[in-house]
Amino acid sequence: MKIVTLGEIMLRLSPEGNGRFVQADCFRIIPGGGEANVAVSLANYGHQSCFVSKLPEHEIGQIAVNALRRYGVDTQYIVRGGARVGLYYAETGASMRPSKVIYDRAHAAIAECDPQEFDFDEIMDGTQWFHWSGITPALSNQAALLTKLACEAAHHHHVTVSCDLNYRKKLWTSEKAISVMSPLMQYVDVCIGNEEDAQLCLGFRPDADVEGGKTDADGYHRIFEQMIRQFGFQYVVSTLRESYSATCNGWKALIFNGKEFYESKRYEINPIIDRVGGGDAFSAGLIHGLLTKKTQGEALEFAVAASALKHTIGGDFNLVSEDEVESLVKGNANGRVQR
Repeated sequence: MKIVTLGEIMLRLSPEGNGRFVQADCFRIIPGGGEANVAVSLANYGHQSCFVSKLPEHEIGQIAVNALRRYGVDTQYIVRGGARVGLYYAETGASMRPSKVIYDRAHAAIAECDPQEFDFDEIMDGTQWFHWSGITPALSNQAALLTKLACEAAHHHHVTVSCDLNYRKKLWTSEKAISVMSPLMQYVDVCIGNEEDAQLCLGFRPDADVEGGKTDADGYHRIFEQMIRQFGFQYVVSTLRESYSATCNGWKALIFNGKEFYESKRYEINPIIDRVGGGDAFSAGLIHGLLTKKTQGEALEFAVAASALKHTIGGDFNLVSEDEVESLVKGNANGRVQR
């Protein structure tokens, strides 16, 4: 199946292991970014996964393109041009010390693109699914218009649209996010987020104390119903993270299709190797699950298991196969050597 994602791919610069920025003599270069991460996962699951973006023609831009091609992502819709690739610095936390991210992404090629450079009628032709996140319209007014044009074309071509709300306070305010994101929800069939995303992007607040580890699904039912009533989503989905430390999290999710709620099994992930990209792994797993599974419950279990596995893998990309995810869904979590 042809699946299209739209967004920014950046280069992540990280110290080795759990080293701090101020200790580093060198940084590892790790390509990644929300929708690019989703594209890589979907390619791993056997889909025709296409990533849409803009990257400079120089060699640094080529690093990002090559990273996607390495894992089977179709890069034909990436426009080449612009001045720079966005960067972000990531310091991996441990125990009670949290991870830290510093962005250096201003004036990236995708943020300063001309939306007319993209032929979304051609891109969406023959596409079954289109995925974007709230990070993309937060980049700039041009990127917000680009997202709107992509959604309009997807709607015209009867493409299923998913959105990971993915609020980033370093990119915009809640007021700005609500003003931009709310009108775009008319195009969205599957809305994905967490309790903070729903509140800061759309103005909905669940009755749950996630910081205190209280993530009872009942606290989400009311706002899920309200969101479907207001925006007409086919599905509303929320990840539920219990953060005990930087290296130990509880992880589960909830889905609602307008009639039935389903809560996934819970995983305790300890130790976490790298949680960057965990939400993107979830989104990709959900898309694959909704396209291939018989029930929303089966789709959600696949998504949660895929994301749990991502937490054990360094880098942004979730480099697991469909079979590996299915094995975990079936309860094979003992970590024994596979011979």
